[in-house]
Amino acid sequence: MDQISAIDRLVEKAAITDVIHAYCFHFDRAEVEEVLALFVEDAVVDYGPDVPTMSGLAEIRPMIERGLSSFFAATSHHISNVSITIEGADTAQSDCYLYAWHRYQDGRPNSELWGRYHHEFRRTPMGWKISNLLLTAAGSESFHRDTMHPIGRRT
Repeated sequence: MDQISAIDRLVEKAAITDVIHAYCFHFDRAEVEEVLALFVEDAVVDYGPDVPTMSGLAEIRPMIERGLSSFFAATSHHISNVSITIEGADTAQSDCYLYAWHRYQDGRPNSELWGRYHHEFRRTPMGWKISNLLLTAAGSESFHRDTMHPIGRRT
């Protein structure tokens, strides 16, 4: 790989990492439109087996709006161990570790989630956007879902 290709790859990975961080930042600030702007129109979001998989912004919007306006009183999402694979000129995927803390509007106990996001990305005229988001979990404490997709740990 020549020097220019290596630099281009680093720039693309940095841009994708910025999208992952922006999702957490805007979610924690309850900025619905900013969160939704990070997705392509036909994105797929799978938050776990207790929630129907959402396809397209028309299905994703109500879940995000409801969560940010009437379910969560506060959230704090922390991302680490970001691994990105550029698959082609306009597609990429990533895996990253997630720690998420939640305070609920209904007064239930605060919760914690330790898991991972698996993302697929598509380049658009506005930059990289999320085309697929899958949430998996290693563990949780007082989380609002009974079951989660496992992280894929070998037994």
